[in-house]
Amino acid sequence: MDSYRGMNREALDRAYNNTAAVPDVAEVMADFGRRSAVIYGRNGIKRDLAYGEGANHRIDWIPGPHAGAPTIAYIHGGYWQSLSKEKFAHIAAGPLSHGFNVALIEYTLAPEARIGTIVSEIGRAIDFLATHLDEWRADPARLCLVGHSAGGHLAACHRSHPAVSLIMGISGLYDLEPIRLSYLNEKLDLTPAEVEVYSPERHASTGVRTLLTVGSAELPELRRQTADYASSLRARGELVEEVTTPGYNHFTILETIALRNGAAIEAVAQALS
Repeated sequence: MDSYRGMNREALDRAYNNTAAVPDVAEVMADFGRRSAVIYGRNGIKRDLAYGEGANHRIDWIPGPHAGAPTIAYIHGGYWQSLSKEKFAHIAAGPLSHGFNVALIEYTLAPEARIGTIVSEIGRAIDFLATHLDEWRADPARLCLVGHSAGGHLAACHRSHPAVSLIMGISGLYDLEPIRLSYLNEKLDLTPAEVEVYSPERHASTGVRTLLTVGSAELPELRRQTADYASSLRARGELVEEVTTPGYNHFTILETIALRNGAAIEAVAQALS
């Protein structure tokens, strides 16, 4: 049986089971849902804009109050196989309070789509946004990808996209090998070749400035993934900054982007100023 950093399948399953590590996750998600409903009650939102032909090729556009503002494009997590943009619309409150626009990106989930397809879909979503930012009175030169968990991976895969000016990875997954060897692969069906191609840490290609954060109360493997990716980027001379977020777990870490004074949104705002 394959192992990873001395962990067998059982140990890896525990190491990446974020829900089991947070006893009150149901209450946290219910709170996110209530706050997301408030965001969707705002005027001027464009819902489910199609960036492709697939059922999940959809973007929600939430305009900020001013013309010429930066845009935060948010990619949700769920280990590439669960959840949806609607469950995380609450994160828009932080960027909106700074005057930013927000785009919530949806994508096809595994097992319906393989990892390469999912990565390509995010690229198409970015292309779609890039062609509409002028029309929507947004600054086309300031588009920041923010991704949480699996979304952090998907954001990192597009550091070199010409329309992207900044990346914020929140509790991201940058090496897919432990994912391939854990329970998460039952739906993903990752191959060793896919792990090599789609693990950002293994390439750390030239790209835009990258901000990374992970909660101090998260599982050790999640913290290691961020630290190792940051080291990999630095070793290649890339611009990377780790944002300290003490006390947060894998779900409450989203408060750092959803609240006006959250460490993640303040770091983004400073970088885009």
